[in-house]
Amino acid sequence: MKSRHLSFRSGNPALSSKVFENTTQRKQGALLIDDVMTIKGTVDKTAISLILLLTAGYFSFSEEMFFLIPIGGIGGFIIALVTIFKKTWAPITVPLYAIFQGLLLGGISFMYGQLYEGIVFNAIMITVSILFSLLFAYRSGIIKATENFKLGVFAATGGIALVYLFSFIASFFGVGFSIMNPTNGSLMSIGFSLVVIVIASLNLVLDFDFIEEGAEKGAPKYMEWYGAFGLLVTLVWLYLEILRLLAKLNSRK
Repeated sequence: MKSRHLSFRSGNPALSSKVFENTTQRKQGALLIDDVMTIKGTVDKTAISLILLLTAGYFSFSEEMFFLIPIGGIGGFIIALVTIFKKTWAPITVPLYAIFQGLLLGGISFMYGQLYEGIVFNAIMITVSILFSLLFAYRSGIIKATENFKLGVFAATGGIALVYLFSFIASFFGVGFSIMNPTNGSLMSIGFSLVVIVIASLNLVLDFDFIEEGAEKGAPKYMEWYGAFGLLVTLVWLYLEILRLLAKLNSRK
């Protein structure tokens, strides 16, 4: 039977359309359920990863731990690359990635929290609400990951990635993009953040579709960790953008 899942998996670079190539189980005879990827298994791995991230974030949530921000950022980036190119290592690298990202987010969250009271809690609640709302919408069929939907989200995510890249390069020359500044409360800057948050949120739908396809195709068990990794990447991005938006809104007061 032809899969209902289409070619474009996600704007998330970790969940590209080629991820399942050479990963589907090929064994003769009966295939034990413990050998393959399942949705429940991926949910469990995602929960474990989030617990590790939150624990590390709680540990680094103080001014004395600011030195862990670059360690978390650089370490997380390296681990992410290793995970993408060595998917079989995911059961080891994904928990490490969650810890490094927690160290990064803890310090960043503390800085935002010092500027605006309650902003961190609000950002966490909004991120969780978006996650469960879109999961419900996807499972109930309200939102469907059609080919045009995937292509649109993929293109929009690519455009945002280019803006991030140009902003990063420009920073070396002392030039900043004002719409990226969390203290810029202009309508244009807030509008940009809203667009980014919408695109990041829609990537969650494509991540759900990726996980469902992996379970349908009988991908190897380690792909549960890889699916959790993809969700984690999107959730971290979404949370940071929500923090930035809330900071911009608070700067208008």
